[in-house]
Amino acid sequence: MTLGILGGGQLGRMSAMAGLRMGVRVKLLAPSVSGPSLPFADTTVADWTDADVLRQWAADCDAVSVESEWAPADALAAVWDGPIRPGPQTLHLIRHKGRQNQTLAEAGLPLPRFALCATLDDARQSAEAFGYPVLAKRYEGSYDGYGNATCRSPEDLARAWDDLAADDGLLIEAFVDFEGEVSALVARREGGERAVYPIVATEHRQHQLHAAWLPAGLADGVEEEARRVAGEAIAAVGGIGLLAVEMFVTRDGGVLVNEIAPRPHNTGHLTIEACHTSQFENHVRAALDLPLGDPAAQVPAACMVNVVGSREGAVAPDLAAALAVPGAAVHLYGKPDSRPRRKLGHVTVTADSAEAARQRGEAAVSALAL
Repeated sequence: MTLGILGGGQLGRMSAMAGLRMGVRVKLLAPSVSGPSLPFADTTVADWTDADVLRQWAADCDAVSVESEWAPADALAAVWDGPIRPGPQTLHLIRHKGRQNQTLAEAGLPLPRFALCATLDDARQSAEAFGYPVLAKRYEGSYDGYGNATCRSPEDLARAWDDLAADDGLLIEAFVDFEGEVSALVARREGGERAVYPIVATEHRQHQLHAAWLPAGLADGVEEEARRVAGEAIAAVGGIGLLAVEMFVTRDGGVLVNEIAPRPHNTGHLTIEACHTSQFENHVRAALDLPLGDPAAQVPAACMVNVVGSREGAVAPDLAAALAVPGAAVHLYGKPDSRPRRKLGHVTVTADSAEAARQRGEAAVSALAL
């Protein structure tokens, strides 16, 4: 079997590694040379919006998946009639935060209060109705805190509008005073079979994921509700493959959907060591419409900590120091150059408790000295 992936970064790399282990041929199409995936798959670097390039590249694929919601799935669908998972319609719904929120709200799923604002006056009225502070979010292209702004006054809102608004405006959301943030990973096949992973607790620093761990430490009822909401959210957008649902846990024990990612997710990297079937393997299985693997945890606890650049220069990790930390599994993505906030890899530690795994994970990342 052959799986094509549109994209050539670290998610494509780890998906390719999972597929190759099962004997699946994996080929990637990327618009530019990217270090992470090149050694692990048949990678084509070309204009991935060109119809002839897409047609020739996909000709021998049994299915095609994407590394991000921005991959040109629509262009591929116009020239190739094979299965694209997740499909163009799912990507269309998810990559625009307004459409995503509307779709989830119409399905009855819990969300922060929000408004789709076409003008600054609309945004001001919504902010007054919600009460400051509010979040202003660009509809498309926001990630890791980029494209979002916390507005504590009408003046903040006006500045955010000037900086972020597109022709169709901005998404305005009520501020959520949450108790914690969690992520749910869901693999789903064409026929509806799905595998929901244990809920993962997360911590962000400067709007970027820093660490994720399981067990999440939630009350049984909250974990069950988060798993239910995640499964229904994926069904609402017609998601096929591995998708992630990021959620807020409220102080009264409820959950609110923050956003969906239609691909393997940074919060799920720990599943490689922590679960019977990693998110990447189940993504490959679902994309090829193969039976899904067991998502249950196979260790008492695990924590993943991102390896993020702190300086400009060549990547030169102190690998020996990091591997000296008990239980540490080091994943570096093959990026040759470091810069502040660039994701260079991650470390996962398994242990008897989430606290011990977190402590060792932080120590291993610090030891890498990147």
